[in-house]
Amino acid sequence: MIRLWVFLHIIGFTLWIGGGLAAMVAGIVSKGEDRARLGAVVRVQAAMHRILVAPGALLAVLSGLMLTFAVTSLHGGAAGFSIWLVLMQGAGIVGALIVLMVGLPTASKLARIDPEGPNAAYFDELRTRQRVSGSLAGILALVALVGGAMLA
Repeated sequence: MIRLWVFLHIIGFTLWIGGGLAAMVAGIVSKGEDRARLGAVVRVQAAMHRILVAPGALLAVLSGLMLTFAVTSLHGGAAGFSIWLVLMQGAGIVGALIVLMVGLPTASKLARIDPEGPNAAYFDELRTRQRVSGSLAGILALVALVGGAMLA
């Protein structure tokens, strides 16, 4: 059963990090686009968050928790825990919370707002929030990945 959870964990963080990188590249490339075209870009980014990033972060955290329970029951209590495991768990949970509580709602709001017109300033504010939260969640995901790699 542990192998299934490890497989789901790998799928989860692959979706999370891969979707986040794709959304980041789309955002960087869109800097040269006209303001009218930004609406299409943020709708694509919102779809990436809804289809890849958020489900991947959720799957990574849930499978990670199941793996923690499995390791704890196998080794009896806190035996077998290392600083790398704690780093992976902490960074992964905080990063996923940022994705689920800030990144996904912000991407959804951005997809519904017209980049031109009366909400242009709010659109720019949301894009900045999305950029910061996405970067922070991505860094935490990579920190968790490094923690996991150091376990092996």
